[in-house]
Formats: sequence, structure tokens, C-alpha cells
Amino acid sequence: MITGGAQGIGRAAALRFAEEGYRVSISDIDQDAGLETIRHIHKLGGSALFLRGDNASEADIRRWFAVAGEEFGAPNVLVNNAGIGKGGSMLELSLADFDRVLGVNLRGAFICAQEAARRMRDSGGGGSIINIASTRALMSEPDTEAYAASKGGILALTHAMAVSLGPLGIRVNAISPGWIETGDWQYSARTKTPRHSERDRLQHPAGRVGVPGDIAEACLYLAGPHAGFITGQNLVIDGGMTVKMIYEE
Repeated sequence: MITGGAQGIGRAAALRFAEEGYRVSISDIDQDAGLETIRHIHKLGGSALFLRGDNASEADIRRWFAVAGEEFGAPNVLVNNAGIGKGGSMLELSLADFDRVLGVNLRGAFICAQEAARRMRDSGGGGSIINIASTRALMSEPDTEAYAASKGGILALTHAMAVSLGPLGIRVNAISPGWIETGDWQYSARTKTPRHSERDRLQHPAGRVGVPGDIAEACLYLAGPHAGFITGQNLVIDGGMTVKMIYEE
């Protein structure tokens, strides 16, 4: 089960899991993009369903889990990927906008994890919950308070749930992506060809900007048996950007 699975990192993860034989259920507020992703999975010969929903809505989340449960049974993996930001001056940011970002990014992730964990417990099969955080939980640009707070909360939620759910055989980890180019992983009517400068590339010790597949592969790893001794961790995937010291010239 993947929240925000219609575009970007979520779409890449949905397709990658489908390629490995997982039955995939995605939730997203963008119906056109969600249905397009499902069509891509079906072309791969995979099984998938899409349900339109707002990740800040408890009712939408619980309905999604109910429908997916009827179709596919208890989930083995949850990827909490849905996320939004709200730009603008911190001094002018409304509480409504602040609450909206935390509602989608953090509160929604908790509700989804709660629903998934209950079903994993009842099925007796354990499972893996993967929370998509951000390097913005560790470092910031100006006027990103709501987003940074939500992603910092994701990291704290991750280690707390790992401890709480460990006795049930459920592992909980986070991934903090850095600069991931998603322009060519949008709904087909909105795709953009990525264009990066040499300076963009050289900001990364890895020599390039990240792509959604980088995160999708990490999700697949954390979901699988080879990561069976990993829980409560935050995997930073940023091409080394956050470890490189940058001085103004």
C-alpha cells in the first residue's frame, strides 16, 4: 500500500513493487494520475487498485484500507509517501496552512501506519512500514517550517513505532530523500524533461541529481527479508549532498 502513489516517488515505488510481483494499492488525491499509474501496472501484468483519497482525512484513509483489504487481504508493506509543502514567509504562514501540511504529511502517516499495523497483527504475518521523510528534517532553507516540522515528526514517529510494533514482527524505517527530480514522473499531461546544470550535478558527490528509482529501490530493500535486522532507522539518500561542506566564493 502506497500513499501518494500516483506520481513522482510514489509512482516509481508502485511500479517497482509491481515488477517484483507485489499486488499494489495506491491512494492519491489526483484521480487522473492515479488511474494512469494503475494502467501502467496492468501493462506490466501486475495487480493493482487505486482509490482517490485525501491523506489528511481519517475517513478516506480507513475507507482505502477497507477496500484494499477486501481486494488483496492484509498488507505486507506500507509506504507512507504522500506529502505536500506550503511555501511563503514564516511570518505570514497561516495556522490553517501549517495544520494542512502536518495533516497530510504526519497525521495521515500515523493513521495509515495504525491501520496497516492492526491488519498485519491480525493476519499474524508481520510486515514493513516505510515512512518517506526528507533531508529537510535535518537541514533547511528559509520559509519551510511546516514541511520541515512534518518531516522531523516523521523521523520521531518512525523510531517510536519501531519500538512499539517490534513485538508484532513489524519493522518501521524511514527514508530521507535529498534532491530527487520528479518532473518526468508526473501525470503524462504534466511531465517535464529534466534540465540540470553542471553546478546542480557537482553539488552531489555522486555526480548527479537523484531520480525516483533511487528511492523506489530502497523501499523494495527495506520491505524485503534482506533488511530483516533493520528497524527504527533513517536512510538518507541524497547523493552525498548533506555531507558536503559548501562555502560561498
